[in-house]
Amino acid sequence: MMKSNNKILMSLLGAGLLLSGQAALAEESAPVKLGLMLPYTGTYAALGEAITNGLKLAIEQQGGELGGRRVEYVELDSEANPSKAPQNMSRLVKSDRVDAVIGPVHSGVAMGMLRVAKQTGALTIIPNAGLGAATNELCMPNVFRTSHNMWQDAYPMGKVAHDRGHRRVVTITWDYAGGKEDVAAFEEAFSEAGGEVMEQILVPFPSTEFQSYLTQIASLAPDAVYTFFAGGGGVSFVRDYAAAGLKESIPLLGSGFMTEGNLTALGEAGEGVLTTLHYAETLESEENRAFVSAYEAAYGETPDAYAVHGYDTGAMLAEAFTTVEGDTRDRDALFAALAEVELDSPRGPLRFSASHHPIQNVYLREIRDGRHEVLSVAHRQLEAPDEACRM
Repeated sequence: MMKSNNKILMSLLGAGLLLSGQAALAEESAPVKLGLMLPYTGTYAALGEAITNGLKLAIEQQGGELGGRRVEYVELDSEANPSKAPQNMSRLVKSDRVDAVIGPVHSGVAMGMLRVAKQTGALTIIPNAGLGAATNELCMPNVFRTSHNMWQDAYPMGKVAHDRGHRRVVTITWDYAGGKEDVAAFEEAFSEAGGEVMEQILVPFPSTEFQSYLTQIASLAPDAVYTFFAGGGGVSFVRDYAAAGLKESIPLLGSGFMTEGNLTALGEAGEGVLTTLHYAETLESEENRAFVSAYEAAYGETPDAYAVHGYDTGAMLAEAFTTVEGDTRDRDALFAALAEVELDSPRGPLRFSASHHPIQNVYLREIRDGRHEVLSVAHRQLEAPDEACRM
């Protein structure tokens, strides 16, 4: 009887090992599914497209694989609509069963995505949205950011403005979380240096009717204007600012996202505008020259910071998936591998803080002859203050 029981036990163990082995083989042969929750229509459509292009370029340079597994993309238009974010995120994670969600662009959408990321533990990589809380108060082991937060790119401009002799400044942005965080970071540094923000103007999102606000700015006569707008809103503001005759008398300073991806559309109106950002297409490095060349060959246009965010997301995934040999079953091991990634990025050296936020250079740029020329490193290897993060 004892022998018979032993035989049954050994058979069950053997069957278990066989099933385990079959599951491992199935995992290895199955594609890595990446869910892209980005805007493909509306104001931010160009941003979503650039992120997607950069991501796919990086993975194509790895032979179209991550950790030896082919990659499948599930693209979902976020429409930059916060109200749809939880439902869209849930669909990708629960119905499409993606291995990672990459998105969003809009900070309001990020809030909805993060709620689902917390509930499900889904790997989430933010390739643009600058909402500070994502890697601060709401930080999680499964959430990473490959872009920036609003503080990181805006804060250095405060000192730049003061160093250039500006003492009284007006700020203007859309009335939503990302814009308000951006101008607050500028004001923080500008005030620390001894400057004064005369007026903070908030424009309903996504309005691009700026004429009344430009009249208000002219009447205030500040030393300079600092602004955050992006996409089509950035183009409209810079054009209207120049058309109102303010460009020559009141210098325009901004977050780099005001002009990023918009150089052709801005034309002459953009000349001389100063911005701070963690990337410029003119950066003189071997990594950036190779990236620009490959991107132009693949897509017929010069890449911008959004494309770099996507590209570095792909490079980050490639490095981490190689570390875990393509095995996504041990999520903690995958998260740990992602946290340790260090890249020689087109933007410069890139590594991640304990809150999974990028530590990176921020550059001072001026538009000259339709290009972002780098004037200096406004802040080297700047780490965002994510002291509220508890993981």
